[in-house]
Amino acid sequence: MILFKRIMQFIDKVKIKLKAGNGGNGLVSFKREKYNPFGGPNGGDGGDGASIVFEVDTNKSTLLDLRFSKMIKGDNGADGKPNNMFGESKKDVIVKVPLGTIVKDLKDNTIIADLNTIDSRAVICQGGKGGKGNRHFATSRNSVPEKAQLGESGEEKEVEVELKLLADVGLVGFPSVGKSTLLSVVSKARPEIADYPFTTLVPQLGMVKVGDGSFVMADLPGLIEGASQGKGLGHEFLKHIERCRVILHVIDMSGEYRDPLSDYEIINHELESYPGNLSSRPQIVIANKMDGDMAKENLKRFKEKYPDVEIFETITIINEGLTPVLYKVKDMLKELPQFALYDEKKAEAKVVYTFTPEEEFKVFNEGNGIFRIEGEKIERLFERTNLKDTDSALRFARAMSKMKVDEALREKGCKNGDQVFINDTSFEFVDGDDEDEFE
Repeated sequence: MILFKRIMQFIDKVKIKLKAGNGGNGLVSFKREKYNPFGGPNGGDGGDGASIVFEVDTNKSTLLDLRFSKMIKGDNGADGKPNNMFGESKKDVIVKVPLGTIVKDLKDNTIIADLNTIDSRAVICQGGKGGKGNRHFATSRNSVPEKAQLGESGEEKEVEVELKLLADVGLVGFPSVGKSTLLSVVSKARPEIADYPFTTLVPQLGMVKVGDGSFVMADLPGLIEGASQGKGLGHEFLKHIERCRVILHVIDMSGEYRDPLSDYEIINHELESYPGNLSSRPQIVIANKMDGDMAKENLKRFKEKYPDVEIFETITIINEGLTPVLYKVKDMLKELPQFALYDEKKAEAKVVYTFTPEEEFKVFNEGNGIFRIEGEKIERLFERTNLKDTDSALRFARAMSKMKVDEALREKGCKNGDQVFINDTSFEFVDGDDEDEFE
């Protein structure tokens, strides 16, 4: 009989495309009743498209749900209706992610959101606004406007979603030194425990209560030599201790399989080599498996070589010697700040809720009489313009003139008859003072 062991998949990084819903179009409509056959405009506004929102769910510990999602799309808002009725706005798409999730825009490699609190919520792709119905365009000069506004396109992005565990304390050490046993003894976590390498294949979190306080401890896959260069579980391990404020370095002092002094040196070397300043984190060293035949002798050797290193003697399997360790951790955490996930001076990070001035447009000379205008503001305005309607086209031309687009084109060398592109639509540049000549 063959037995198959079920291994939980820990997915901590996925790439996914997101498309928020477009806004619905405004409606051109007029009130037509038996006793009022020539009523005014009553076209309703289009509904807003659905935004895509990432939200922390404390019950999730992996990004597995997103692994097979090629794209997440929001519904488009409904078009406006007669009698000044609004089109239906669509509900936002809520994407549940674990605490400690980072969302990065792959277009420019910037951080869009860092969901690091239990109530974290971030709009990753904004749904398009609905267009205005023709009732908004009625004036004293034109009481029956035959125009309405198109809905705005929803944002579209390709993002990388990455999970970096949020734990106060990270357990490091070679495989099978007793990290999982330690976690199971001091918390309610139940990691798999066995006497062979890489028993822990996925990170395990446990809440540790000490006196009137508590902290989160993470048991992470064991390190090996060369992990900082990606050997073994490599970066898949190291990146998950970037937010840990205290490192518990567990050493198998019994020396049954390995030399504990060599293990201590190798692990510290890997922490130093990893780009995350991990070696500067406060470290508590635990001499585990002190019931082993050679444990006392190995501990003596360790203290002789590292006389300034405080070390705690434990036998984790019977919960011996762990209480002083836990109180030591508790006291250290009181004095230690949270570590930043990234170097804010080096990372070109965008914070979701921070306002950044919007650049109206840029002009690019692509050669051979071809020019391109790009910019979020002008592209949104263009998308919402119905070029088949003369008044709408003229209103767009006036807006471009007000933004001094024509001047910018001239500065780039644009001349009469040259082609000007906005998105995939081309115009012929007519150098003149009459805004009606822009076509």
